[in-house]
Amino acid sequence: MTQWTIPMLNPAHLIFENGVNFSGYSFGASNWSSGEVVFNTSMTGYQEMLTDPSYAGQIVVATYPLMGNYGINDTDFESQSIQVAGLIVREHCLEPSGTNSSSTLHEFLSSQNIPAVSGVDTRAITRHLRKNGVMMGCISQDLLTENSMSKTKSLYSYGDINYVSQVSTSKSYSWPHMKNVPDKDYSKTRILVSDYGLKYNILRILKSKGCEVLVVPADISAAKLLEYEPDGIILSPGPGDPQILSLQVETAKSIIDKVPILGICLGNQILAHAFGGKTFKLKFGHRGANHPVRDIESGAVHITAQNHGYAIDPDTLPADVEVSHINLNDFTVEGIRHKSLPVIGIQYHSEASPGPRDNEYVFNQFIEMVEVSKP
Repeated sequence: MTQWTIPMLNPAHLIFENGVNFSGYSFGASNWSSGEVVFNTSMTGYQEMLTDPSYAGQIVVATYPLMGNYGINDTDFESQSIQVAGLIVREHCLEPSGTNSSSTLHEFLSSQNIPAVSGVDTRAITRHLRKNGVMMGCISQDLLTENSMSKTKSLYSYGDINYVSQVSTSKSYSWPHMKNVPDKDYSKTRILVSDYGLKYNILRILKSKGCEVLVVPADISAAKLLEYEPDGIILSPGPGDPQILSLQVETAKSIIDKVPILGICLGNQILAHAFGGKTFKLKFGHRGANHPVRDIESGAVHITAQNHGYAIDPDTLPADVEVSHINLNDFTVEGIRHKSLPVIGIQYHSEASPGPRDNEYVFNQFIEMVEVSKP
């Protein structure tokens, strides 16, 4: 039988910038960490959640009461490392029963110096965030003192940090990973993915559909993008406030009328800014695997996985851009499309894994749009 590492029951605290705190027990790494505290309502997929770059700079509260029951395996990664600043759970499983488990949740977090807290009322924390909105906070193993409270209140603002520059690749690469970018394979459709904090499943899906897949850095110029002679470009998901990503917006603006584009999540918001629209911060965001979205044209309702804290203001979009999808919980924008150009965007995660997979049709729509647009 596998011998798992059992964490010591040392006290730990989640301290909010407004002075509210929740005390529990430390697992994962035993270090101080700070970030924007958000909650996720998914029942499974904690490994994908932890490695999703869209969570960079955030402490994630899992509303489902038990995490870690099937362990951590060697395949369900959405990036090369853990991206969250910390994790808060009601209970974590000490002895996982997953057949492919290579480590426990505690061991995984410890290996990458990410602190976590268990034994807290995560539903109460969620109610606090829903009432007051997401806010900065920290995980601390120290006693609650005036110094620790003061340190928390002086935290930076999440929206002021360019996390995209921290999580994006520094060099272009093909998928699966290769040392050099290959010459164009004209027997396939070449799709470029601008890495704002992409999830690997975007690349897996594109590859499974026969596409040649190339990932490029977030700071790549429009001229360099077009030098690769792409048949289509995907603007990926990612972390942070789109309003501070002026470089990415200008690049998108320069290629909008030159190549078919699909924007996903942050990529969708960057498209909106490139069109001249604006975004705003949601009170507590959309994070989970059960959000209903309606396709306005067909009337179909899809259950989607989501992870974003900002939304497009529909009143700021130009006349040649229309809203294609809406969220049925709060009626915020979940998709846009240009009326004449082959450019579409979705706010939810069509590549979600695990989660509802019926939204993979978006990739089919995009590839069909690319094929039609080929000379």
